[in-house]
Amino acid sequence: MTVTKLANEKDYDFEFDDQDINYLNAIITNYPNDKKQSAVVPSLFYAQRKAGGWLPEKAILAVSKLLDMPKIRVLEIATFYSMFNLQPSGKYFVQVCGTTPCWLRGADKVKQACNDYIGMQREVSEDGLCWVEVECLGACVNAPMMQINDDYYEDLDYENTVEILKKIKNNKNIKKGSQIGRKSSEPFVRK
Repeated sequence: MTVTKLANEKDYDFEFDDQDINYLNAIITNYPNDKKQSAVVPSLFYAQRKAGGWLPEKAILAVSKLLDMPKIRVLEIATFYSMFNLQPSGKYFVQVCGTTPCWLRGADKVKQACNDYIGMQREVSEDGLCWVEVECLGACVNAPMMQINDDYYEDLDYENTVEILKKIKNNKNIKKGSQIGRKSSEPFVRK
């Protein structure tokens, strides 16, 4: 479920520097001159990355100022899309798909592994992990799956999810993609 309430982080310092402004202005040029507000989604996404994976209120205000938009309009967009986090999401943001294909293939076990090894949803653990159940991430054919930051992990079960989470906690390399050796979206074959 998407959190639509801003975190109480008034002291969090955020502003765009000259390099950020140059980058964002290059994005804005992709839109007609009188439609620069259309760049709100990529601008929010950029601000979220700059802030460490979430959107503090000052980041929303910076986007609002950059695009000459009322703060409430930017906030409406940030609260609508689940890709935007309005609370700190840790160093490792784990998104577990709970939509029907993943659920049918065992997403409940993946969520249980996250509960057991990270903690409650939306709470950042001491080692920087945070997990949340989300809607479809678009890898239904290799369900169940989860996304950690920018990488997908597919064909999960309780055991390999725990193994992935342990490796993250111990700063070890993790095999991305299918955890059962499936290539692309080839059929699943029981052995």
